[in-house]
Amino acid sequence: MTIENHTKNFPKNLPAFGFKDCKPNRHKKNLFIGILASVPIVTLTLPVAALQVQVTPSNPQLGDTLSVVISLDNPENGSKPTVTVGENAYPAFAIAPNQYRALIPTTPLDKAGTRTLKVSGNGQVRNLAVSVRNRTFPTQRINLPPGKAGVKATEHELQRVAAFKALQTPQKHWNGPLLKPNAGRITTIYGVRRYYNGKFANDYYHRGIDYAGAAGSSVVAPAAGIVALVGRVSDGFRVHGNTVGIDHGQGVTSILLHLRDIKVKEGDFVKAGQLVGTVGSTGASTGPHLHWGLYVNGQSIDPVPWRFDGVD
Repeated sequence: MTIENHTKNFPKNLPAFGFKDCKPNRHKKNLFIGILASVPIVTLTLPVAALQVQVTPSNPQLGDTLSVVISLDNPENGSKPTVTVGENAYPAFAIAPNQYRALIPTTPLDKAGTRTLKVSGNGQVRNLAVSVRNRTFPTQRINLPPGKAGVKATEHELQRVAAFKALQTPQKHWNGPLLKPNAGRITTIYGVRRYYNGKFANDYYHRGIDYAGAAGSSVVAPAAGIVALVGRVSDGFRVHGNTVGIDHGQGVTSILLHLRDIKVKEGDFVKAGQLVGTVGSTGASTGPHLHWGLYVNGQSIDPVPWRFDGVD
């Protein structure tokens, strides 16, 4: 029953509502209390704000990094949103008040087409269909002599590099587009596929960019971060050679291979453009050059968009 229906039967001489008009008359006080008690209590339920999600780039291709920015009006108990693609979960890190971002890598080994991003937060779920375009990567044909096995990595080397690439520290250190780590010309681009003795290597692609820098030329940090890996040939880095790995934060890491000299130590914080080593030909290398690999959540992605467009 509405308030209007109640008031149709009010006595005409009832004083107007308002505490200053109410006289200390016991009967009128009881009548006033009774009227208030009979008015139904209405609870207003505000609409729940939709989970705001923005995915960039708008037209991705294989090798690109998908940036998923999630905005929550009022995160419950400080809980973070979650992002999953199939069976893979990706961490969402805070980048602003009530705003989070997850980075999703794509590689030449993935299939092009539509994938579903499941974004959850504050009890809400959004499923977003994102189309990833195919991309043609260059191929190389390499003929190996019979019985040529090549250099094998040590177990120590493999374990240390794998642990480094898996880092997902919460602090973001990079800012804007990344820098070119060496002034030399590019000799091998990201994503090159290979045939060995006429047989296509299904699991191989070039996981980074090679620069033909002169021996001893400067190698600088592509972005700010913490030196989380220093490996040397003398420590068993038989394939990678002298190595520096920089943790840029939030699942983004750079690895710099085949160095001659190393100018930093583990635990150092380096700024973008800071000298970290010099070009060499250590490890599985046929001549002086720098290999720079950029990894997102453990997967090698194309550094070029990060160099020119940046991911803020």
